[in-house]
Amino acid sequence: MTDREKREIEMLPPKYRPLGAWEYFGYTFLFAIPLIGLIMMIIFAFDDSSIVRRSFARSYFCLFIIAGVLLGILLVIVAVGGIAASVVS
Repeated sequence: MTDREKREIEMLPPKYRPLGAWEYFGYTFLFAIPLIGLIMMIIFAFDDSSIVRRSFARSYFCLFIIAGVLLGILLVIVAVGGIAASVVS
């Protein structure tokens, strides 16, 4: 990163400053903790102190919802398959 880019980032208001790679790693690690991560994800998704962190939390929350829906569909398929297998035999 050039000095000019660093100066431009420093001039941004704190709520618009980008997150570093280690911050993304830390938030990903935090969101992976079962209950605490979900609570923090919801808090950060509605917090406006950092726009970038809010967007990351919302995207992670969307991923969480998509994974839950896919898991639910898979469970329904397995349950219906198990019922069908028991009826046929």
